[in-house]
Amino acid sequence: MSTYKLNYTETFGNGDASPENGFSDLTSFALSEKAVQELISQQTPMQATDDHLIEFSEALRTVAKALRGAAEGKALAQAEAAEWKRRYELEKSRNLNLQHKETSNGVSASNGVSADESNSHRMEHSVKSPRLYAQENGSSGRNCTERICTHEVLQNGGFNSTNGESNKLMKKASFKLAWGCKGANDQHKKEIVSFERGNITTAERSSKQISLTWESNPQTVLIFTKPNSTSVRILSVEMVRWLRAQKGLNIYVEPRVKEELLSESSSFDFVQTWEDDKEISLLHTKVDLLITLGGDGTVLWAASMFKGPVPPIVPFSMGSLGFMTPFHSEQYRECLEAVLRGPISITLRHRLQCHIIRDKARHEFETEDTMLVLNEVTIDRGISSYLTNLECYCDNSFVTCVQGDGLILSTTSGSTAYSLAAGGSMVHPQVPGILFTPICPHSLSFRPLILPEHVTVRVQVPFNSRSSAWVSFDGKDRKQLEAGDALVCSMAPWPVSTACQVESTNDFLRSIHDGLHWNQRKTQSFDGPRDT
Repeated sequence: MSTYKLNYTETFGNGDASPENGFSDLTSFALSEKAVQELISQQTPMQATDDHLIEFSEALRTVAKALRGAAEGKALAQAEAAEWKRRYELEKSRNLNLQHKETSNGVSASNGVSADESNSHRMEHSVKSPRLYAQENGSSGRNCTERICTHEVLQNGGFNSTNGESNKLMKKASFKLAWGCKGANDQHKKEIVSFERGNITTAERSSKQISLTWESNPQTVLIFTKPNSTSVRILSVEMVRWLRAQKGLNIYVEPRVKEELLSESSSFDFVQTWEDDKEISLLHTKVDLLITLGGDGTVLWAASMFKGPVPPIVPFSMGSLGFMTPFHSEQYRECLEAVLRGPISITLRHRLQCHIIRDKARHEFETEDTMLVLNEVTIDRGISSYLTNLECYCDNSFVTCVQGDGLILSTTSGSTAYSLAAGGSMVHPQVPGILFTPICPHSLSFRPLILPEHVTVRVQVPFNSRSSAWVSFDGKDRKQLEAGDALVCSMAPWPVSTACQVESTNDFLRSIHDGLHWNQRKTQSFDGPRDT
């Protein structure tokens, strides 16, 4: 069994100062800023009385601050590039050690060592080092799946073995994710581009449908419910009883739900919950599966509880409208039987990570806590009657200045939410990208954009803006952006995996047909005029 590592090219600045990668020398930024400051200082008191010159001086100060920010951003990118290079070298040495161990394990297996012991060695190594692996068969290529194991993906690597946290992690159920392939011979297909004899061609692509297969039985589930709903409360009582009695699972619920269950019967004392934020931050090390009873809002709430890796989610539709809830609550036993047995198809829904940089901060490291959003981050004018004025950058390249009611930065999962109402396109949730959608722009030529997943988007309130702006994350945690403040958004490394009833594309198309009645109209009559 050969093992290889998936590598991705980052474009946030590789630390090179050559003009080939789009960065100019750091000295040019300093000289440009110095020139702007000298130009500002040369203004006479008589010139300062002129309104036009005052506006011009403010614009020059804005340019100076932008140049300083660009220089600081490049320095940060160089530091990040050096860190990634160090991690790459460390991973390379670890992979060589792992291959050496596998070779020695193969020799020991021929001498009577069991395969389970060999797997345990690989498991122990994967817990110690966070990385992404895909496995494939040897040169025969008859198995048409690329596999990613849960104990090798999304590990923080910050557990203290002296406190027993590593043992807790090992008790979690392990699973693997596989990309299925289509083809007559079920041959393994890779997405590659070849340049042969002067012709650029692409190899045949796989379906990229991801399936989840449990390698050990799930032991713990966490149930999130929509509040203030009688039908949800009744179902949660019935589901908890069934999961405990028939499946013997450990069950976590929210503190509010535990109180409701105990008020129903004292026999629910086996249900577990959490007490503080520290316990919430460790939930992903204990929980194998999430279950949501509600609509899309319940899924958003469940995902927001995890600031890092998120266990797979089984969403049951008990809300008014749901694009992410394909399962019906009436058949919850059959659905959960199939999920716990596996394999199941899942949809990997990407999230955005956002943080605010305040103008009063001395440097870019003094930022607020990172926010993760599954749908969208919205910047609007709030209660102000003035248009928003937002300067937008993509990887330090100027995009545009938004003048209107606001701007939406959305994931593809959120393309059927606020972004769609503002005129954005509907995008399949497994398409990696960032939707750039203006809200009622003051220009008819301002059309929405879809940016690639690897970019970093920076939205800043300029100093000459007439009013401040307001930002909200998935409709919550509303914060004010003053002049000079900036919002930085990029793709988060922790996606949200939701189980599919059929498969990802089928569920998506069914959701827009049922939820939006997309392109439904009366069929044209057949007895009209015809071409002769």
